[in-house]
Amino acid sequence: MKKSLFALKGNIIYSEDLNKLNIVENGYLVCEDGLVAGVFKTLPEKYENIEVKDYKDSLIIPGLVDLHLHAPQYSYRGTGMDLELIDWLQTITFPQEAKYSDLDYAKKAYEIFANDLRKSPTTRAVIFGTMHKDATILLMELLEKSGVDTFVGKVNMDRNGPSNLQEESPEKSATDTREWIEETKGKFKNTKPILTPRFIPSCSDELMTLLEGIQKEYNLPLQSHLSENLGELAWVKELCPWSKFYGDAYDHFNLFGTDSCPTIMAHCVYSTDEEIALMKKQGVTVAHCSQSNTNLSSGIAPIRRYLDEGLKVGLGSDIAGGSSLSLLKAMADSIQTSKLRWRLVDDTLKPLTATEVFYLGTLGGGQFFGKVGSFKEGYEFDAVVIDDSNIQRPEQLSLKDRLESVMYLSDDRNIVHKFVKGQQLF
Repeated sequence: MKKSLFALKGNIIYSEDLNKLNIVENGYLVCEDGLVAGVFKTLPEKYENIEVKDYKDSLIIPGLVDLHLHAPQYSYRGTGMDLELIDWLQTITFPQEAKYSDLDYAKKAYEIFANDLRKSPTTRAVIFGTMHKDATILLMELLEKSGVDTFVGKVNMDRNGPSNLQEESPEKSATDTREWIEETKGKFKNTKPILTPRFIPSCSDELMTLLEGIQKEYNLPLQSHLSENLGELAWVKELCPWSKFYGDAYDHFNLFGTDSCPTIMAHCVYSTDEEIALMKKQGVTVAHCSQSNTNLSSGIAPIRRYLDEGLKVGLGSDIAGGSSLSLLKAMADSIQTSKLRWRLVDDTLKPLTATEVFYLGTLGGGQFFGKVGSFKEGYEFDAVVIDDSNIQRPEQLSLKDRLESVMYLSDDRNIVHKFVKGQQLF
């Protein structure tokens, strides 16, 4: 097989770690068989005859990683934003998600979502579907065609939903989940299944026990919600009086981290000391969804504390609690809300910096996928080329300042090209 070997030339920016940006002006980023072969100021002699795509003064950054979004909610983003979480779920979300029992509707909605995700700066995403098996398989098929690399979950929910959006029994939910896993096994290259209990209020103890068995059998990762809203916390305590804290309600069923069950928990706005300690111990990844937490009046997660304590943290757009699919927007929002928390809630937790949120949206979240989210040698070659020349300025900015301004000022029109595992999507 002929080896795939090429280089991108431009202003290359990527995270070395949480606190360090590597910036190579007018440099070369080499891709060899879908992996990063290196970043160079001058192209090494052994690569002097390879194809070079010259992007001039554009920025070349790693593809962005969205750790939490709901594909069926994309059709009504920006709706009901004057409500809090539980009211929003019951009056907006659940009636809308029930529509995905109709495959014609699901196809129309998911085609829009998959196409827009493809055009965004996101190259990796962890996505909720609905409880509907066939619609979730359809979503996976469309995402596979998009070229974006994803985890997708068929949602489990057997209690506290409306009659048209609640699985009839724990056993039926588990059966549909097994069928969904079997029907998609080996079918896709870039689209993988992830267990998805919606959240504790939607899943009975019996269902969680069955999901524990499915997780062990298929060795799947898991995604859900955690400590997002004060009303939700009280609800979980009422439903699971035996639990010590919200995360303990997942851990009781061995569905809260560990090497055998890599886990993403979205939000973590009100995590207690005990919950934080357990997340750290068991390697739970926090998906920080700043825009959603603002829109639904949930609060501001203490991301500075999580970083200081060494937790795994990435970013999520949380469509449609969040209204923008852009992880660049999520970066800017994360800076803004951290400043509000510092000013209004806890002045011991310093605001997040542009360098830090860039890490969260690339390497921080990318670690859930493996060696993803950076241009370090051996990492999977996900890259986005951004032309910010339309953001006019009276003076020349540093590349770091240009990157920050792109977080606040750019949109999909600034994206020139996008690569996932070395394959150019557009």
